[in-house]
Amino acid sequence: MKTLVLGASSKPYRYSYLAVNRLKDHGHEVVALGKRAREVEDWEIITGKPDLKDIHTVTMYLGESNQKEYYNYLLELKPKRVIFNPGAENPELTELLEKNGIESEEACTLVLLRTDQY
Repeated sequence: MKTLVLGASSKPYRYSYLAVNRLKDHGHEVVALGKRAREVEDWEIITGKPDLKDIHTVTMYLGESNQKEYYNYLLELKPKRVIFNPGAENPELTELLEKNGIESEEACTLVLLRTDQY
């Protein structure tokens, strides 16, 4: 299951950094998308809005005010679901996703992985 981590960070104390590593530890293919391109351990952070295929899940680590520029991009990716991690909740985007047949959930990716619910 391919996951896009939107709002990825190269800082080890950030939850998005932990999410990338935990997803990889659980055998998921991960694409990390952030503000700055970086090489991090055995993965990289990419930028922009690349043409990605077969994204199953987007796990959101951007605050609501930084998400608007990604609305159309998310619709074009057509993921099965978007997970809004704590602090990333966005009723407007949730409604838009659901109108376009994309599931959304307010949850913590790290907790979902730890409890085998991912």
